[in-house]
Amino acid sequence: MKFDIRGVITNLKPGKARGEAARHARRAYRHKPFSFSQTIFIAALIFLFLPLLVLIFYSFNASKGMGWTGFSMAWYEQLFLHSRELWRAFWNSILIALTSAGTATVFGTLGAVGVNWYRFRLRNYVQAISFLPMILPEIIIGVSLSLFFAGIKLKLGLLTIFIAHTTFNLPFVFLMVMARLDEFDFSIIEAAHDLGANERQTFLRVTVPICMPGIVSGFLTAVTISLEDFVITYFVAGPGSTTLPLYIYSSIRFGVSPVINALSVVMILGTVALTYLLRNFLKYIAAK
Repeated sequence: MKFDIRGVITNLKPGKARGEAARHARRAYRHKPFSFSQTIFIAALIFLFLPLLVLIFYSFNASKGMGWTGFSMAWYEQLFLHSRELWRAFWNSILIALTSAGTATVFGTLGAVGVNWYRFRLRNYVQAISFLPMILPEIIIGVSLSLFFAGIKLKLGLLTIFIAHTTFNLPFVFLMVMARLDEFDFSIIEAAHDLGANERQTFLRVTVPICMPGIVSGFLTAVTISLEDFVITYFVAGPGSTTLPLYIYSSIRFGVSPVINALSVVMILGTVALTYLLRNFLKYIAAK
């Protein structure tokens, strides 16, 4: 009887071993029943996405009611051709979201860098106070900002909404950039200084690119929070400064129009496309 050493070595090759292990794992996975955690996960996905599917479905309903009367694109036609006030509120929301998120991102990034890098007497107090807008109920922030604007005699409008949204967006950007800075390798800063870079060059060419994932994440979070905010906006909005949440709230008295469903579908598609592009952008930045 001969001992086939070549066959033994061939069977012990890593690639083949991994292939056999993967096949066994797939076979075991196919026969494995659903666990409790998998069941809860699927139930959570259904709970989250089923309302969106219902909304998309009824945006093509020919009638305003819940009963299906036939497929129709009438609500999309009305959305794009006969909904001037709705689009005005939509673009007000987009304007406020982008400007307030951009301002909060700049100040939040600078604040995070200052608190993380420098040691000063009030450092702990500044770090604690910056989280107050995240902890306090929105109605308290809205009332306090409304009283503040009345006290300084600032007319309510888009400007007051911008200030209010920048105020409660700041902590979110601050927190995300701080999390990124906690993983920062300070030897890179020392190397930049040794190579002759000054403070401004180090900040713009070293610190900002490394913190970019946190900065972009903070900006996107701020945009999302600003777009969906209703309570604070309700207290600081004035005539001619209606945002989309305020417009939808005011239209509830007459019943939610299917035009809102159509706009929601457009926003869902836009959000999915934007998320996909930004996800690839963040992966590109992280890879660099």
